[in-house]
Amino acid sequence: MASPKIEAVVRERHRMAECPVWEEETGRLVYVDINARKVCRWSPLSGEVQTVGLRNRVGCVGLCREGTYVVAAGTCLGFLDWGTQEARWVARLDTDKPHNRFNDGKVDPAGRFVAGTMPEASAPGEWQRGQGSLYSLQPDGSVARRLHGLGISNGLDWSLDHRTFYHVDSLEYCVRAYDYDTHTGGIGNPRLLCRLAQGQGMPDGLCVDATGKLWVACIDGGRVVCLDPETGTLLRTVAMPVSRVTSCCFGGPSFADLYVTSAADGLGPEQLLQEPQAGHVFKVSGLGVCGRAPHCFPC
Repeated sequence: MASPKIEAVVRERHRMAECPVWEEETGRLVYVDINARKVCRWSPLSGEVQTVGLRNRVGCVGLCREGTYVVAAGTCLGFLDWGTQEARWVARLDTDKPHNRFNDGKVDPAGRFVAGTMPEASAPGEWQRGQGSLYSLQPDGSVARRLHGLGISNGLDWSLDHRTFYHVDSLEYCVRAYDYDTHTGGIGNPRLLCRLAQGQGMPDGLCVDATGKLWVACIDGGRVVCLDPETGTLLRTVAMPVSRVTSCCFGGPSFADLYVTSAADGLGPEQLLQEPQAGHVFKVSGLGVCGRAPHCFPC
């Protein structure tokens, strides 16, 4: 198997780039920089990165109609109008947990925006366990809590038949599979798919390719791994030129490229000198597999 080509396509030192999603209609990559409190979109044709700043840390973004995005920032869910650069918030969650914020999220096959919360670290590497939850924003504007007692709710996606939901709890170093009801959004029957050994990096963002395999970014592990969803077996490893690998999605023509985000925050001055591409966004081509078009929220 030929080695893939890895190219830094957005050569900016993002503090914590995350949650990439390919906007096929415009041919842009949309993502967030959590700690810079920005939603970003990059055009491979012009090389331009456009940004909209928000008041709170923005955990994730999903697609609506062109120029409108569903977002989670702070403890709020809402919609961002790119033209006016204004956000309209429709729900505020975890009001009893003042140190929580939204983290990763994605639109499900039925058009719900599913996003999870996490506690901020009280000190580097120190989190309060069991404070995170997973919520779904329905197209009618209602919100339901689907999971609770999570450490750091993170990467998520669905199987090809939409009957299985994959979800990362980074604090537990695990990827779990659940039964998923697309009609109700209900999640149940959890089972452990994979647990990374400490020292291999935390599992972070993930995506599912067109063959149903999982691609999981490993923060502080410097890699993206491909997992068999049936057995949890590690099938492939893509070593990245940076250690703080945060998330990934497929995009580009025919969704044949894997876009990988990374972070500079969390690295000391010496590490930043050793990793000049920390915080960049990368394109991995030549993997021999394609992804799927993301789902959209019907706004």
